Amino acid sequence: MKNSLYKFLLLFGFIVFCNSSCDQGFVELNSDPTKALEIDPSYQFSWTQLRTSGGRYENWRASLIYSSMMMQHLAATCGYWVGDKYTFNGGYASSLFDRAYQEQVKDIQDVINTLEAGVVGDATMLGMARIWRVVIFQRLTDVYGDIPYSEAGKGALEGIDFPKYDTQEFIYNDMLAELESAIGQLGTGGFGAADFLYGGDVDKWRKFGYSMMLRLAMRMSEVDPSGAQAWTGKALAGGIMVDNSDDAFIEHTNGPEGINRNGIGEVLDKSNGFGDDCPRLSATMVNGLTSTGDPRLDLWGVVGTTGAHNGLPNGLDETTILDNPTGTTVDEFDRINPLIVSVSTPMMFMTSAEAQLLAAEAAVRGWGSGDAATHYANGVRNGMNQWAHYDASLAVEPTAIDAFLAGNPFDAANAMEQIGWQYWLATFLNEYEAYANWRRTGTPALTPVNYPGNISNGQIPLRLAYPASEAGREPFEAAKTAQGLSDDFPSMMSVAVWWDK
Repeated sequence: MKNSLYKFLLLFGFIVFCNSSCDQGFVELNSDPTKALEIDPSYQFSWTQLRTSGGRYENWRASLIYSSMMMQHLAATCGYWVGDKYTFNGGYASSLFDRAYQEQVKDIQDVINTLEAGVVGDATMLGMARIWRVVIFQRLTDVYGDIPYSEAGKGALEGIDFPKYDTQEFIYNDMLAELESAIGQLGTGGFGAADFLYGGDVDKWRKFGYSMMLRLAMRMSEVDPSGAQAWTGKALAGGIMVDNSDDAFIEHTNGPEGINRNGIGEVLDKSNGFGDDCPRLSATMVNGLTSTGDPRLDLWGVVGTTGAHNGLPNGLDETTILDNPTGTTVDEFDRINPLIVSVSTPMMFMTSAEAQLLAAEAAVRGWGSGDAATHYANGVRNGMNQWAHYDASLAVEPTAIDAFLAGNPFDAANAMEQIGWQYWLATFLNEYEAYANWRRTGTPALTPVNYPGNISNGQIPLRLAYPASEAGREPFEAAKTAQGLSDDFPSMMSVAVWWDK
């Protein structure tokens, strides 16, 4: 389904095409939208999927340093790993915004424009492209709040150089409508092997689309319960992800071009010449996995010099670690298993574990007809099994999963906390999603740190800050006022987004 050789050849062909024609014709292409029809949309869709998976730049900064550390999946003492200390680095905070609008947004809009022109492609290709556009914008709005959306990526086609910022409420309602319409376009045809997510499998795309609909619907649970319930019903009736064969991820390889590499691996993969050795598994992660006997601890953590699993507390630096009773050097704490952070590991976008756990939450809320305990067990099982996508040696024995479920049975009185904890685990290394769902639910109950000089009064920040380069532009200034943001960019990170109530 995911043919690595085809990926090599496809990206090589696209790069050759760009080297031979894009450099000379960039201005012409952007001034004459019909020129986009000269690019095979399959090539450009493949390229856009890999761009959405992201490179070292934004994965290092927005995903790992900020999101994973704020969410206490990871911890670090290095000064530039600022996320769990809630200090400010504007370039780190804006890195996803910068890269997404430079690459992902523009490219997916070009694909959609080409397919809507009807000269090449088919309706199924258009449906897949529209679903992927939702993937891109959902991450952006969850991280930043109000963003350029309806006019974004349309500079060449419509001459919009400074697109307006839409409200997050508008964006969410439109994304849900887009998903419904796009799923309806899925029939025969599609991108085939040029689709790095599912190899053109339309049934998998349909489940992915409905699972994305469920994710977006549940994101509105606290701000628009009636709308959330209605869209949840549509998603569940349509058919969401069931097992790990439905998981939405892009495989990566170490070349032949850098875009083929996993961006997280380009930060943490020492064996291939990268390797930022600062982060460790957090104490929150290790202690929680230990207390429940979760077999994922042995998959994720490489034991340090203490000879036993040991998580690094968040909020320490190279001085304060000396006063820490659980270890005074980072070598005493669990490193991340290199098998899950290599340049060749998959990048997850959504998993069946997430979908099943969201269905469990919907059932608890009375929004779904399924059994909450069954969905919960499926979510736990799928969450443990998903790591076999990274390496066959990381498969968890079914008996170990059965033992875990028997020792940690579903408890209706504590259901939301159980579901939230398992969702937090299932989204390890999918840090944008972990950060978003935690802000919505407040689970698990993370204990903030109060590091000297933090920007949020010792509370976990509620969004990342926009690029400082947006200051003074009328669309941004209007959005800033509408959201109650001040001119102080660090303080923006303490203001909740629309759905965070």
